[in-house]
Amino acid sequence: MVAGVRKRIVATLASLLLILSPATAARAADDPLLDQLKAIPGLSIVSETPGTGYRFFVLTYRQPADHRHPGQGTFEQRLTLLHRSSSSPVVLFTNGYGLAAAPRPTQTEPTALLTANQVSVEHRFFTPSRPADADWSDLNIWQEATDEHRIVTAFKGVYDGNWIQTGGSKGGMTSVYHRRFYPNDVDGVVAYVAPNDVINPADTAYDKFFDTVGTAECRTALDDVQAEALRRRERLLPRLEAAAAENGWTFARTIGTADRSYEMTVLDSVWAFWQYSLAADCASVPVAATATDDEIYNWVDSVAGWSFYTDQALEYYWPYYYQAASQLGWPSLKFEHLRGLRDYPGLYTANSSLPKELRRAHNPVPMIDVDLWVKTSSQRMLFIYGENDPWGAERFKPSKRDSALFVAPGANHGANIARLNPADNAAAKAMLQRWAGTTATLTTLKAADIPLDDGLGDRRRIN
Repeated sequence: MVAGVRKRIVATLASLLLILSPATAARAADDPLLDQLKAIPGLSIVSETPGTGYRFFVLTYRQPADHRHPGQGTFEQRLTLLHRSSSSPVVLFTNGYGLAAAPRPTQTEPTALLTANQVSVEHRFFTPSRPADADWSDLNIWQEATDEHRIVTAFKGVYDGNWIQTGGSKGGMTSVYHRRFYPNDVDGVVAYVAPNDVINPADTAYDKFFDTVGTAECRTALDDVQAEALRRRERLLPRLEAAAAENGWTFARTIGTADRSYEMTVLDSVWAFWQYSLAADCASVPVAATATDDEIYNWVDSVAGWSFYTDQALEYYWPYYYQAASQLGWPSLKFEHLRGLRDYPGLYTANSSLPKELRRAHNPVPMIDVDLWVKTSSQRMLFIYGENDPWGAERFKPSKRDSALFVAPGANHGANIARLNPADNAAAKAMLQRWAGTTATLTTLKAADIPLDDGLGDRRRIN
């Protein structure tokens, strides 16, 4: 008797809700996108944010910790979905690092040009996309490519359009590796400012870059202030130590000591200048012979960031440095103008930024394999580099199979299609449009549009 009354009350309340809010009920009953997402095995919806002309989802996708042994543990990989239309092209964005702690709607340049959907993937082992008991040997280019392969396969049940993969710097590298192992997953790749360190010790290209970039006057000014910073180590190191005490920075877990951190930051200063700055910024370089201690210390901080080579900042980047040490390689410079000024000649390596238990010997085979494949067998790959970007000193060389490489004049590590000269800009857009399978006129970014995201970040602004 009581049960029957309860059922009638529930039914009456349900009817009232339909009468009071028919639109809400209709939306709940007719949301094919939500239904399709919920139907993907292993996919969980964390949140949804509606916008004008789009929907934005934060998601997690259950991945095997080791794709070769899928039954031996899993982890939740974070990703986001910017949805515009089920029939629009899809851009797979791999930034090579982690997503923002609280992801918000952003789009890459290809996404904006194509008015496309976008799936953005957090690279495995960047927290929180890391197995609870992580076996770091599972952090390699094939495992991450297989993560992306499973994601693309899952979302192809939702979207009918063509797929374009993109990313900048390490994200560009990640997009290349995915295409190497799963060449049929996407219809084209746009890789921005992607380094290609084929033979790790053979880094003369970087030294040649720093011998020719910009003007002779600017190169001399940069070399001089870098050398002067090392000459004044005894006077300036206490400032770093005081900043560390004030901010709670430590060094023992990774780089070792404040002195080693000081030297590493100074060694990085000229590289960081060209990575983030433009030729016009040469005027801001202090004159070493007359600069005050404040001017030199503050300039190094402005271009390289004294906070970077600390335990607190480096921990986020452990997955990158682990990959660099074990597979990707890293730039090795001779620093001939700093002879007699360096106290730690073997410091400038990827392993120096890792805790001891994560340091690894380098395996050259994966990069040699990828480089050969890109040059001989790859198809529909577009590489964009900046003329003044040190990370572009060693570049990928695409095959002649519907692929191209363009260099943005005077550009740094933020080079993109928009910064190309008019002829290259038109050619790049035509390739992208053809690969995406759309005849619609490519759009341009407007002030009210979703913000662009190149995935590069700025290490000088560590929170």
